Amino acid sequence: MRPSLRGFTLIELLVAISVMALMALLSWRGIEGMSRAQSQLQSRADDALSLQVGLAQWRTDLDALISLPGTPALDWDGRVLRLTRCHPLGDPANVQVVAWTLRGNGTQGEWLRWQSQALSQRADWSAAWSRAQTWGQTPSAEDRAQEIKVRALSQWQIFFHRGGAWSNPLSSEGAAASAGNAPPPAPGSPPDGIRLVLDLPAGPSLSGKLTLDWVNPTLTGAAP
Repeated sequence: MRPSLRGFTLIELLVAISVMALMALLSWRGIEGMSRAQSQLQSRADDALSLQVGLAQWRTDLDALISLPGTPALDWDGRVLRLTRCHPLGDPANVQVVAWTLRGNGTQGEWLRWQSQALSQRADWSAAWSRAQTWGQTPSAEDRAQEIKVRALSQWQIFFHRGGAWSNPLSSEGAAASAGNAPPPAPGSPPDGIRLVLDLPAGPSLSGKLTLDWVNPTLTGAAP
């Protein structure tokens, strides 16, 4: 006689299906958590890379500062930092006007950079210099098309190093140099160093205060 074959009961099938459903749910939550973590890590990496690129460009612009007769190399009015720099391709016959600003307030602020075309005539430089200041205050559609968004910022501050001390360039330009019996700096002349203080808004990515010091490469002696 053949032995009787015993199958699963309905209760056993229901229990097995419930266990499989629970395992599938736990697996789905695990995959979802891994995907969320990967997305957050990628966002932090992109944000950090964007900030690094922006700071590298900031240093590059300052390193390329050039002082021409009757032409200011640098100007900070509390809102827009304008500078005259060498042409990035090393063309000695041309210069560029570059401007940095923070547009907006609070977490909605954007750190922006603008640059002119290659300039070889003083009249063209003068027009670009004025245009850079206008871009920082009331930009036109054409100027907005040329700007580059670097990163979201809450606030930024700039300090100049002259005469062995850091100072606010708006309130005490040349005060440190005068205190040390040194001649006051020429208007628009590059300082010995520039301190950039950025307030990164709170969020899932990088946040807090960041300070970056730049030393004038033509400076001799001890760094500030």
